[in-house]
Amino acid sequence: MSAAPADPHPRPLVASRGGALHGNVAVPGDKSISHRALIFGALAVGETTITGLLEGQDVLDTARALAALGAHIERGADAVWRVVGRGVGGLSEPAGILDLGNSGTGARLLLGVAAAHPFVSLFTGDASLCRRPMGRVIEPLQRMGAEFTGRTGGRLPLAVAGAGRLLPIEYRLPVASAQVKSAILLAGLNAPGRTIVLETEPTRDHTENLLRHFGAKVSIEPLPQGGHAIALTGEPELAGRPVAVPGDPSSAAFAVVAASIVPGSAVRIGAVGINPRRAGLFETLREMGADITFENERRSGGEPVADLRVRAAALRGVKVPPERAPSMIDEYPILAAAAACADGPTIMSGIGELRLKESDRIRTMAHGLAHCGVAVEETPTSLTIHGRGKSPPGGGLIATDLDHRIAMSFLVLGLATERPVTIDDARMIDTSFPGFVALMQGLGAAIAPRT
Repeated sequence: MSAAPADPHPRPLVASRGGALHGNVAVPGDKSISHRALIFGALAVGETTITGLLEGQDVLDTARALAALGAHIERGADAVWRVVGRGVGGLSEPAGILDLGNSGTGARLLLGVAAAHPFVSLFTGDASLCRRPMGRVIEPLQRMGAEFTGRTGGRLPLAVAGAGRLLPIEYRLPVASAQVKSAILLAGLNAPGRTIVLETEPTRDHTENLLRHFGAKVSIEPLPQGGHAIALTGEPELAGRPVAVPGDPSSAAFAVVAASIVPGSAVRIGAVGINPRRAGLFETLREMGADITFENERRSGGEPVADLRVRAAALRGVKVPPERAPSMIDEYPILAAAAACADGPTIMSGIGELRLKESDRIRTMAHGLAHCGVAVEETPTSLTIHGRGKSPPGGGLIATDLDHRIAMSFLVLGLATERPVTIDDARMIDTSFPGFVALMQGLGAAIAPRT
């Protein structure tokens, strides 16, 4: 179970079926890009201004860690974040321990940053993060010349002895992981020559986009056997740049699914990132029959952005291709809520990575759906959900395992079930989606504290 938030008192919430959802909303900034914008700002020369930064706890923990490493970071009254960087290889030894809370992204990316600096950094996190594997990041960084000391299995707390000038490597990712790729590329900024990452399956490319945005030389070439080689030329001088963070598609997913499964709904979500390597859920929902339209498509900070218009539609079960998992790995819990309302089975395979998230998401989704009267089958790497083509019974009390995406997904499901759905605790939601409940209530969702 994940570590409890600072507030020791659980906050149960109840979601009930009500009227249609309507309205125009904006979701918080993309979490993946928010982490990276802060990091690149800290490694650049000059000032970086960031608008739309996600101000959830995970991102704030990354900001605090970068400040401890010597970057100047402040939030203005205008909600614009300003980062004055120290240049590639220019950060300083932190006086204390870098606590990344519950943020796997922040921890893994900053391990790559710390590996490229000639001092010792100490990393820790909450109980959940300290159980999550870091070995897949540590192994390539060790090849580059950094040293690590930590708990069995390469878990936090970890001590990182970095090197002032790392060795460039060519590294083939053993699993599709944007975090591992990003950690290597961040370390490669302070290595001479070219650092090359080979990926057989495409993963999120926000790091590559921002590297170019800040002035680094990055090339991407197809591999003969499939996939891509991402090559970074090391030791660039990154220059501070403005970054406009688009709305997080992982956050937009909850309103998109809610509008799809609540009859009569019509919702517009402004300025959402639609990077193809993050848009797997939207593609899947469209295959299920969802009515989702991209309007006003444009680019911002190297990322494709659009306004999403969603109308309620009858959904059907589908088989989700396992190769699509990297583009929607965080969205399987909310997809499960949509699948529970669809007609026929939805089969999600190749998703074993979900067992290593904030909770074992395959297990927690399967148990929660069963409590709501939905037939499910799970294997170590798959989940099959048997939708009835009508509203699920609902009525369950959901053990969220203090996982924010599980909590939000079941609240969305409760808007369409015959009986209300209760989650045992909502305290962790604001770590990734500040204002989620208020946003959904503003659309007409019946979500309230349990009385």
